[in-house]
Amino acid sequence: MNIVKSRINIFKTIKPTIPKLRTMSTKKPSELAKITKIVDLESKDAKWVKLQKIHYTNPNGEARDWEMTARTTRIPGQEIDGVGIIALVKDPSNPTDSPKIVLQKQFRPPVEAVCIEFPAGLLDPNETALECAIRELHEETGYVVTKDQHLGNSEIMFNDAGFTNTNLISVMLEVDLSTKENQNPIPQLEENEFIETFLVNLAELPEELEKLSEKGYKVDSKVASIAAGLKLSRAFNLGK
Repeated sequence: MNIVKSRINIFKTIKPTIPKLRTMSTKKPSELAKITKIVDLESKDAKWVKLQKIHYTNPNGEARDWEMTARTTRIPGQEIDGVGIIALVKDPSNPTDSPKIVLQKQFRPPVEAVCIEFPAGLLDPNETALECAIRELHEETGYVVTKDQHLGNSEIMFNDAGFTNTNLISVMLEVDLSTKENQNPIPQLEENEFIETFLVNLAELPEELEKLSEKGYKVDSKVASIAAGLKLSRAFNLGK
């Protein structure tokens, strides 16, 4: 399996053609986290989310109610909560090879498991989606990119529209390993962040996710959607 693994701020290379990355001090891996207790929570006691009841009329004009959750952190005037980051890494010595995609492992208490995710984060005040993506990628992985390396955005994505209005935009970025800043990337993680970053060949993403799922990891829907798109592309020769 052609994967570059790291523990939060440890990065290792898979072959000598990729610049060697600096080893930093180690935090314990995400797999050591565990649930100790689950209790009911009222909106008034919650810090990051809230419960809401929506009153609406259906197409027949009938009055209906709908229960939902919402973040309390969305910046006033913003359409989105945050961004997901699809970061592609090219080996400068093998420019024709499949790019690698940046993935992360992070323990997610709601699913009681370590999830395979893209780097992501919430918008800061007066920040665009692109600015947020560049900042979050650097904080979580140490990789430095510029606006010139922006490959495009997705439409606004809703994670579970029947349950919550939480949303994001996927921002696509290219990481240039030939730059000095990316020779030894240093994550800028907060003390309570336990994130492990690793790279997978984009062309092999579906197979790698299957292996990770078999090991008990949960796959984030955004990552799974990219893998599903690759499978469809193969099935219908869309890349030809």
